[in-house]
Amino acid sequence: MCSFCITSTMGKAPFVPLVLCVILAFWIVFPVKAEDAYRFYTWTVTYGTASPLGVPQQVILINGQFPGPRLDVVTNDNIILNLINKLDQPFLLTWNGIKQRKNSWQDGVYGTNCPIPPNSNYTYKFQTKDQIGTYTYFPSTLMHRTAGGFGALNVYQRSVIAVPYAKPAGDFSLLIGDWYKANHKALQQTLDSGKPLPYPDGVLINGQTKSSFTGDQGKTYMFRVSNMGLSTSFNFRIQGHKMKLVEVEGSNVMQNIYDSLDVHVGQSLSVLVTLDQPPKDYYIVASTRFIRKVLTTTAVLHYTNSRSPVSGPVPAGPTYQLHWSMRQARTYRWNLTSNAARPNPQGSFHYGKITPSRTIILANSASIINGKQRYAVNRISYINSDTPLKLADYFNIPGVFSLSSIQSFPSDGPPYFATSVMPASLHEFIEVILQNNENTMQSWHLDGYDFWVVGFGSGRWIKDSRRKYNLRDALTRHTTQVYPNSWTAILVSLDNQGMWNMRSAMWERQYLGQQFYLRVFNPMPSLANEYDKPPNALLCGKAVGQHS
Repeated sequence: MCSFCITSTMGKAPFVPLVLCVILAFWIVFPVKAEDAYRFYTWTVTYGTASPLGVPQQVILINGQFPGPRLDVVTNDNIILNLINKLDQPFLLTWNGIKQRKNSWQDGVYGTNCPIPPNSNYTYKFQTKDQIGTYTYFPSTLMHRTAGGFGALNVYQRSVIAVPYAKPAGDFSLLIGDWYKANHKALQQTLDSGKPLPYPDGVLINGQTKSSFTGDQGKTYMFRVSNMGLSTSFNFRIQGHKMKLVEVEGSNVMQNIYDSLDVHVGQSLSVLVTLDQPPKDYYIVASTRFIRKVLTTTAVLHYTNSRSPVSGPVPAGPTYQLHWSMRQARTYRWNLTSNAARPNPQGSFHYGKITPSRTIILANSASIINGKQRYAVNRISYINSDTPLKLADYFNIPGVFSLSSIQSFPSDGPPYFATSVMPASLHEFIEVILQNNENTMQSWHLDGYDFWVVGFGSGRWIKDSRRKYNLRDALTRHTTQVYPNSWTAILVSLDNQGMWNMRSAMWERQYLGQQFYLRVFNPMPSLANEYDKPPNALLCGKAVGQHS
C-alpha cells in the first residue's frame, strides 16, 4: 500500500478511506492501459469521369479520388468510417485482409451486410486487431470493382513492436491491375447474359498508365504492391534494381532478393528497394501472366538528382510460365524469429505439429447452367440471398440458407444453384485442399482469417501429397493462387467466430458463383467469442422489422 495511505490510516494525515487507498494501490501496481486510438473518416462515393486508358469513361470516386484515399492506420486502431453512397445502386466496401476479429458484422459483403441504398449511409466500426501489413479495400457489390472505389489500406506497427528491417525513407502503394474501357454496368450485363468477359483492355498502376515515384539516391524505400485486377496475374519488376521481399499480407518473411515477382489477383506484398544505381529515371513494369495476350504497363522510378529520362528497352518479364512461378512461390518462407503484431515471434505457433480435425477439398469448375456461363465450388454455384446470412442466423430466420447445402468433397453430377454455407466449429484446425482441374489460374480468398500455405503441386491431390508439405515455416496469408491443373493446400485455425466469405478473388468468377460462406460457430453465446449485432446494422430482406 502507498505510504500516503499508511500515514493517513495512522492519523498522521487527513483521513483517506481505506477503499480509496486500495484503488490508489491498484493504479500504482497495475497501471491503467489507455484505450487504443480512434480514427474517424467520412467518405462519399460518387461517379466521375476519368480516362485511365485514354478514353473517357465513368469511374467510381471516393471523396473525389480515383483510386480512393490511402488509409494509413496502426495496429489495434479503431476505425469509425461513415460511408455515404451517392451512386444510383446499392453499395458496400470490404476490407481485404482485415480479419474483423469477432466482428464479421463489419466485413462488408452480401453475406454479412445489407448494401447501403442510394443517398444513404452506413458507419463501419472495426479494429485492425493484432495486424501489421499491406492490405486493400474495394467494392463487393455487383461489378462496381471494375469502375474503381478501391484503395490501399496499410497497417503500421505500434512503437513497442520491432519489425525485422530498418525504417525505410518512405513507402509507396502500388495498386496494379487489369482494366476495361467498358462501363461497369455493361460488364455486368455481359455476365448476366451468360457470356464471359473479354480480355482486359490494359493494365493500370494507381489508376494510370503514367505514374511516377520519386526517391533520393542511396536511400531505401518500401514498395507495397497489390493486385487489384479482376482476373489476371502480373509480374512486377524495376529496371536495374533488386527487390528484397519483407512482408506478404501481414506475414514477415525471409528476406530473399528477387529480380521480379509474380503477384496474383487479390494478393499484396511489400519489397524494399535501395536506390543504388546511377542517378536517372528507371522503368517500373507490370505485365500480365498466363494469358495469351500479354499486356504491359510502366511507371517511372525517378531519382531526385536525375538528369536523364527513362531509356532503353522495357525490362522483359520471365519467359518461363507455371513451373517457374510455382518454384518462386515455394521460396516465400515465414520469418520464425520476427515479431508479429504482438511481441511473440511468429514461429512460436507450431502449426505443423497440430493434427487437423478434418480435410475439406474444394474443386472449382466452369459450368453451364440454364444455358449460361456460371462457376461453381463442389458443383454449387452460389446465389446471393436478399437477406444477409449473418442477419438470418442472428434472427433465426428460416429458409435463407442451409448448413447442408455444400459438401466437403467434390462429387459427380450436374451443377446447381444454392446459397451455400459450410458449418464449422470455433477452434477447429482444418486442412483445405484447393483443387483446380481447369486450364486457368485460380486465386482463392478467405475473409476473417489468414492461413498457412503449406503446399503446391501439379495434378490431383492425394493423401501422399502431404509428404511435400512445408510444416515448419510456411507463411500465412489471406489469398493464395492455385495453378492450372494443380492443387494448393492450406491449414486454417478457426479461431474467429462469424460468417466468413470464401471466394474466388477473380471477380467474374465470384460474381457468377465461385464462392460460399464458412459459418464458424460456438453454440454458447459469449461476447468473448463474438460481438453482438451493431445497433446501426442495416436491415433488408426477411430481416426487415426484426428486433434484437
